[in-house]
Amino acid sequence: QVQLVESGGGLVQAGGSLRLSCAASGRTFSNYGMGWFRQAPGKEREFVAAIRWSGGDVYYADSVKGRFTISRDNAKKTVYLQVNSLKPEDTAVYYCASTGLTITTTARNYDYWGQGTQVTVSS
Repeated sequence: QVQLVESGGGLVQAGGSLRLSCAASGRTFSNYGMGWFRQAPGKEREFVAAIRWSGGDVYYADSVKGRFTISRDNAKKTVYLQVNSLKPEDTAVYYCASTGLTITTTARNYDYWGQGTQVTVSS
């Protein structure tokens, strides 16, 4: 099994930046994919970004393209989400997740989820 722990969230003003981290432990595989999702109160969980543990395939939601960057450090078994130019509508709990597929944007395809880290953007 895979265990995931997110960190790095916080309170920032609009236009600010954060670097979210997701540390993985357990049985991870180089060809498997990792994703970031977010969920605001009263809203469905939505896809943010996804990446393979190995390789360069990366996908982003249209709402974050050009502002967010997903990356990974295989040696540290950690995936990152650099979030720049934050907007109030980015406020949500951000979750990382692990999938047995190479890469996917669909939440139901992810098998393991972290506890989430709160990102709050003030106007």
